[in-house]
Amino acid sequence: MKKRIIAAVIAGIMVLSMAGCSGGSDSGSGQAETSEDESSGDEDSGSKAEETEIQVFIAASLNTVMTELAERYNEEHPEVTITFNADSSGTLLTQIQEGYECDIFFSAAQKQMDDLEADGLMVEGTRADVVNNQVVVVTRKDSGTKVTGLENLSDAQSIALAGGSVPVGRYTRQALISLSILPETDDPASITTEAVAEALGGVEISEQDNVSKVLMAVAEGSCEVGTTYYSDTYGHEDELDILQTVSYDLTGNVIYPIARVVNEEADEAQTSAAEDFLEFVLSDEAKAVFDAYYFDTNV
Repeated sequence: MKKRIIAAVIAGIMVLSMAGCSGGSDSGSGQAETSEDESSGDEDSGSKAEETEIQVFIAASLNTVMTELAERYNEEHPEVTITFNADSSGTLLTQIQEGYECDIFFSAAQKQMDDLEADGLMVEGTRADVVNNQVVVVTRKDSGTKVTGLENLSDAQSIALAGGSVPVGRYTRQALISLSILPETDDPASITTEAVAEALGGVEISEQDNVSKVLMAVAEGSCEVGTTYYSDTYGHEDELDILQTVSYDLTGNVIYPIARVVNEEADEAQTSAAEDFLEFVLSDEAKAVFDAYYFDTNV
């Protein structure tokens, strides 16, 4: 229970701070709780479903779409409170490994899910690929940038780039390797931000620790360009221009896997709710919502 409280406090704190390229505010990660209702779907039969809460760790780029999915789920299951912890997949994995209570992990990359499974922290048989995404190069509409894509990224005055442990940062580094801008390596995540800057001719790069912070650094004008996901541009169409949609040939597929996490603190009601919510995320209804938020459900 103590770990659940710690995770909830940390998730709440993350809402309050987001650093842009020059120290902007953080609105890309945090905690969202769905509302509870005193009634339940079993009211007509004279029974009331047991109230419970589930902890769902999600990649920062899933924050908006998962909030809507939780609201839809609660229309039929008001007794379930869904608490989101949204951050980079690497940060979330570390928290789970350190013992933070978690029922479901929804990662932006396979690597973190592979590590979760290798550590024996995944409920066997629950892993599934949910959506695909694409890396995009973005800028503010009024930026006047000379950059047209990754090929001439060195023309930027400043770049917002996620660190290598963040999936979008790793995908960006892989694309730059594919373009022969960065040297070949077995682990693109190991390439430091300083090495990227040097390969781009010394351009100023502000390293961000999740994809939402990259987006906000560009949207607020702190950085001229940045690499984020196509889905993250949802709702920012009037602020941002997409300079390039990076092909899968350069990045590889950007698959988001989901799985239940071993939670020894969960009671029967919590476990059942986690199973049911995971099933809902994989449903046709949820696919339509993912599509609306610019995710590709053809995985």
